[in-house]
Amino acid sequence: MGYASDIDSLEFELGAKTLERWLIKPGKNLNIVLGIPKERAQDERRVALSPAGVQILVENGIKVVVETAAGRFCNFSDTDYAEAGAAIAESPEELFSQSSIIVKVSPPQPEEHQLFKPGQILLSALHLASLSASLLKTLLEKNITALGFEFIETRDGELPIVRTLSEIAGSLAIQTAAKYLETGYGGSGILLGGIAGVPPAHVTIIGAGTVGLFAAQDALGLGAQVTVIDREINRLRRFEAFFNRHLVTAIANDHYIAEIAKTSDVMIGALSPKQKINKPLVTEQVVRTMKPGSVIIDVSIDQGACFATSRRTSHTNPIYVTHGVTHYCVPNIPSAVAKTASFALTNTLLPFLLKINAHETIQEMLWKSHSLRKGTYVYRGYVTKKILSEITDCPYREIDMLLAAS
Repeated sequence: MGYASDIDSLEFELGAKTLERWLIKPGKNLNIVLGIPKERAQDERRVALSPAGVQILVENGIKVVVETAAGRFCNFSDTDYAEAGAAIAESPEELFSQSSIIVKVSPPQPEEHQLFKPGQILLSALHLASLSASLLKTLLEKNITALGFEFIETRDGELPIVRTLSEIAGSLAIQTAAKYLETGYGGSGILLGGIAGVPPAHVTIIGAGTVGLFAAQDALGLGAQVTVIDREINRLRRFEAFFNRHLVTAIANDHYIAEIAKTSDVMIGALSPKQKINKPLVTEQVVRTMKPGSVIIDVSIDQGACFATSRRTSHTNPIYVTHGVTHYCVPNIPSAVAKTASFALTNTLLPFLLKINAHETIQEMLWKSHSLRKGTYVYRGYVTKKILSEITDCPYREIDMLLAAS
């Protein structure tokens, strides 16, 4: 289903005793009860699973508990979830106490940390740029097995959940840029696609990944002039081929970024989600040279600022102006289309949730599922991603070593 259909096959030796164990199998040890809490992060309007997704899980023998009003911003009512087979919890305390697996969109908020029970599984986004040391400490102390959307990876190197959300973010980046170029929002008053006799806006996209792909596709569809820059030449070659040379590509370096910024009406930061951005690619001096009324959309704000002048904003207060340039730096851009984003999340998450249900223990699940093993960042009281250990100084162990030792 979607980009996450690599359900790992179970391998077992062919022998009489092994076959007997498979024919007469004890009850599952995981005893899955999946909890979907109401999102409490600022301006987070999505929900992890739609009622249709819940129904599929229930039909596969998984008990689902949904906190009341969890889907209100997507127009999913408690009745919709109840009719799909979910139990409705009246409070977060009730939901966490009943659930063995917590599935969220945004990372758990401080008020939710104390609600975790020892031994639970957490599946949610992590957001490296705003990583909470308190959250990691809670997960370690309570022996939580935590999996992050940013890390779940298929055998071909695809990040299916990140890709799904990046597709939405890329398209929304162009919609947002078009809006803030309007005169009424303080923009330069340029129509993104132009008209006959009037040239279109110049859109520069930094990063030839999924966000960049969908941003370029939508910008070209509206008629804009598009330039894509990236550090990797092979990524740019793929873009050239995909768009049949209808856009301009260039290697990202300080000199070219400085030159292209002077002619850009829109600049979009769309760097890779695989790592935290330690240093902005676009300096403040370069931003100063941009045209008055131009727009910056920093989609990469989740990993760290792509522009030196970027700072996190929200859907409630999405923009600010620095050096005459409108900045839009909302970290959860897909939340603006909460219903579409929730359907997309459901489609991508379902195969992984069904995969969890296919195993008897957490250890077996991680051994036999490449995707879930890669997605794990906390297991048995250790951080299993080196980058998280470097950021927080939490104890680090490789997941393969922990699984072998247990």
